[in-house]
Amino acid sequence: MTKGSPVVTPSLSSTHALETPSNIRRVSTSSVQSLVGVLASAASSVSSIPFSGEPEVVKAEGLRHASIFLDARQYKKASFLVQLLECIRTLKIPSWGSKITAEELMIHRVSGSLTNAVFFVSCPSIKEVPTILLRIYGPSSGSLISRPRELHTLHILSSRYNLGPKVYGTFENGRMEEYFPSKTLTAEDMRDPQISRWIGARMAELHSVPVDVIEETSSENGGEGNGWQLGAKKNVRSWLSPAKDVLMHPNIPHSVRDEFDLDRFQHQWERYLAWLSNVDDIHNGSGRVFAHNDTQYGNLLRLEGVEVRAPHRQLIVVDFEYASPNPASFDIANHFLEWTYNYHTSTPHLPDESRYPTPQERENFYQSYLEHTGHSSGDQLSQQAKSLEDQNLNLTMWVTRVFGWLPFDDA
Repeated sequence: MTKGSPVVTPSLSSTHALETPSNIRRVSTSSVQSLVGVLASAASSVSSIPFSGEPEVVKAEGLRHASIFLDARQYKKASFLVQLLECIRTLKIPSWGSKITAEELMIHRVSGSLTNAVFFVSCPSIKEVPTILLRIYGPSSGSLISRPRELHTLHILSSRYNLGPKVYGTFENGRMEEYFPSKTLTAEDMRDPQISRWIGARMAELHSVPVDVIEETSSENGGEGNGWQLGAKKNVRSWLSPAKDVLMHPNIPHSVRDEFDLDRFQHQWERYLAWLSNVDDIHNGSGRVFAHNDTQYGNLLRLEGVEVRAPHRQLIVVDFEYASPNPASFDIANHFLEWTYNYHTSTPHLPDESRYPTPQERENFYQSYLEHTGHSSGDQLSQQAKSLEDQNLNLTMWVTRVFGWLPFDDA
């Protein structure tokens, strides 16, 4: 989205506003728990097998690389710290001088899964040495996301646009990033009017990054279906087949397969895209931007003890694993849907529709978003916010097809 460009053209009446339908298609908690149990068991059996073969090596132009493999399971051992320090020195991370010894390193595991194992690495004996975020890729994580694309995106955004953490360099099965002294937002934090405005401002800054820069296309050959594709379409298409394979696991009950019914979902998804193509105004409405696509509270950090030039810069957006070109309204709609989820409950997969932002809360977000895209203030800005809301309703319906709490009509 460029400054001064039109945001949207209303194309859906207010009668399509998000409501709680009586015939919601929702997967039961028991089915989700059954599926998670099988996957956890499979993951456990895989993780007990020693790593073998060549790891996925991911590099990016302009970043240093160390030919070192770090086994996340060995992080408590002295040999791991020796390798880690060698990796840090090879990447020439600032302020990590040659006098530091492996015995002085402190490593704290933050999280661990099949996708990533994340650690904070520090040297408490020397105050000037900055903490590093160490990210070790999980086995087979490349089948879930494109590591080369993720690294390329993160490097471009941080080095050219000061968005997201700086990447210090890569090693054979991971990378080292800038650490921010911060606190992760909570589900309640996102509802705070001021924080919501900051999120809107940060999203506007990301959406101002030219798609062609990230996708490495040009104005002549760029565009959906040519130089790049919308992430919402591409991801659903690429994930359906692996998802079906998962459901065919011999330990998955037939009842669970029937309840997920991915064949039905695919049919409805294709019908929905056909409908959307008639109401989605690419040129005057839903402008194509580079979107984050996962602005949930766990991916938003609030800096602590750090001075910033503008209040909204207190927020740092992380985890660009799913970032890709999409309609601007898609990213906004996805964020609003995240208001209805709390991932720290016994049913993290179930939304609470009553927590969807009110019209006033949405307008508060729109106002900040538009102000930071260079649009004028006053009556003109209010009208643009109204237009953004109208188009957002179209894309909210799109996103909720994935989230699963709009009615599924096969008529």
